[in-house]
Amino acid sequence: MNTSPTQSSAGRPMLRALVLTVLLVIAWLLWSGLFKPLLLGLGVFSCALTVYIVHRMGHFRDATLAVQYSPRLIGFWAWLGKEIVVSSIDVTRIVLSKNLRVSPQTLALDVKDLKPVDQVLLANSITLTPGTLALDIYQDRLLVHALTKESAAGLAAGEMQRRVAALQKN
Repeated sequence: MNTSPTQSSAGRPMLRALVLTVLLVIAWLLWSGLFKPLLLGLGVFSCALTVYIVHRMGHFRDATLAVQYSPRLIGFWAWLGKEIVVSSIDVTRIVLSKNLRVSPQTLALDVKDLKPVDQVLLANSITLTPGTLALDIYQDRLLVHALTKESAAGLAAGEMQRRVAALQKN
């Protein structure tokens, strides 16, 4: 079998497209929960359209934009899911308490060590976590709003940023 550099690099975009397709189909099925023919057809159409648009944007050719799919990513998602639940409970306690204990904070995280796709992953992960919101990424600085001093301190500690950075290490 001939595995020239051209062949192996040509196969990677196809593999990335296949992995994206599988992930989109799984997400659609899990989040939809409905298995009626019309909805399944719409799901297939939307997954195919998404992969086509991503292909047209050159995502599969440009490794800079590619998220490295690995078991680490699944581990990160599990950790992020736990953080979302813990933060949801904290925000619920704050909102339902008699004295609203909010102390809004804005902080800037230095993200120059992260690739652009990792900076976006970090910003989205912060936004998904209740009580925090990524406001802007500019010149390797991520501006974040936090509902409390504690959540700001948690972000400043850098655990989420460290976990995102670890996703790209081989």
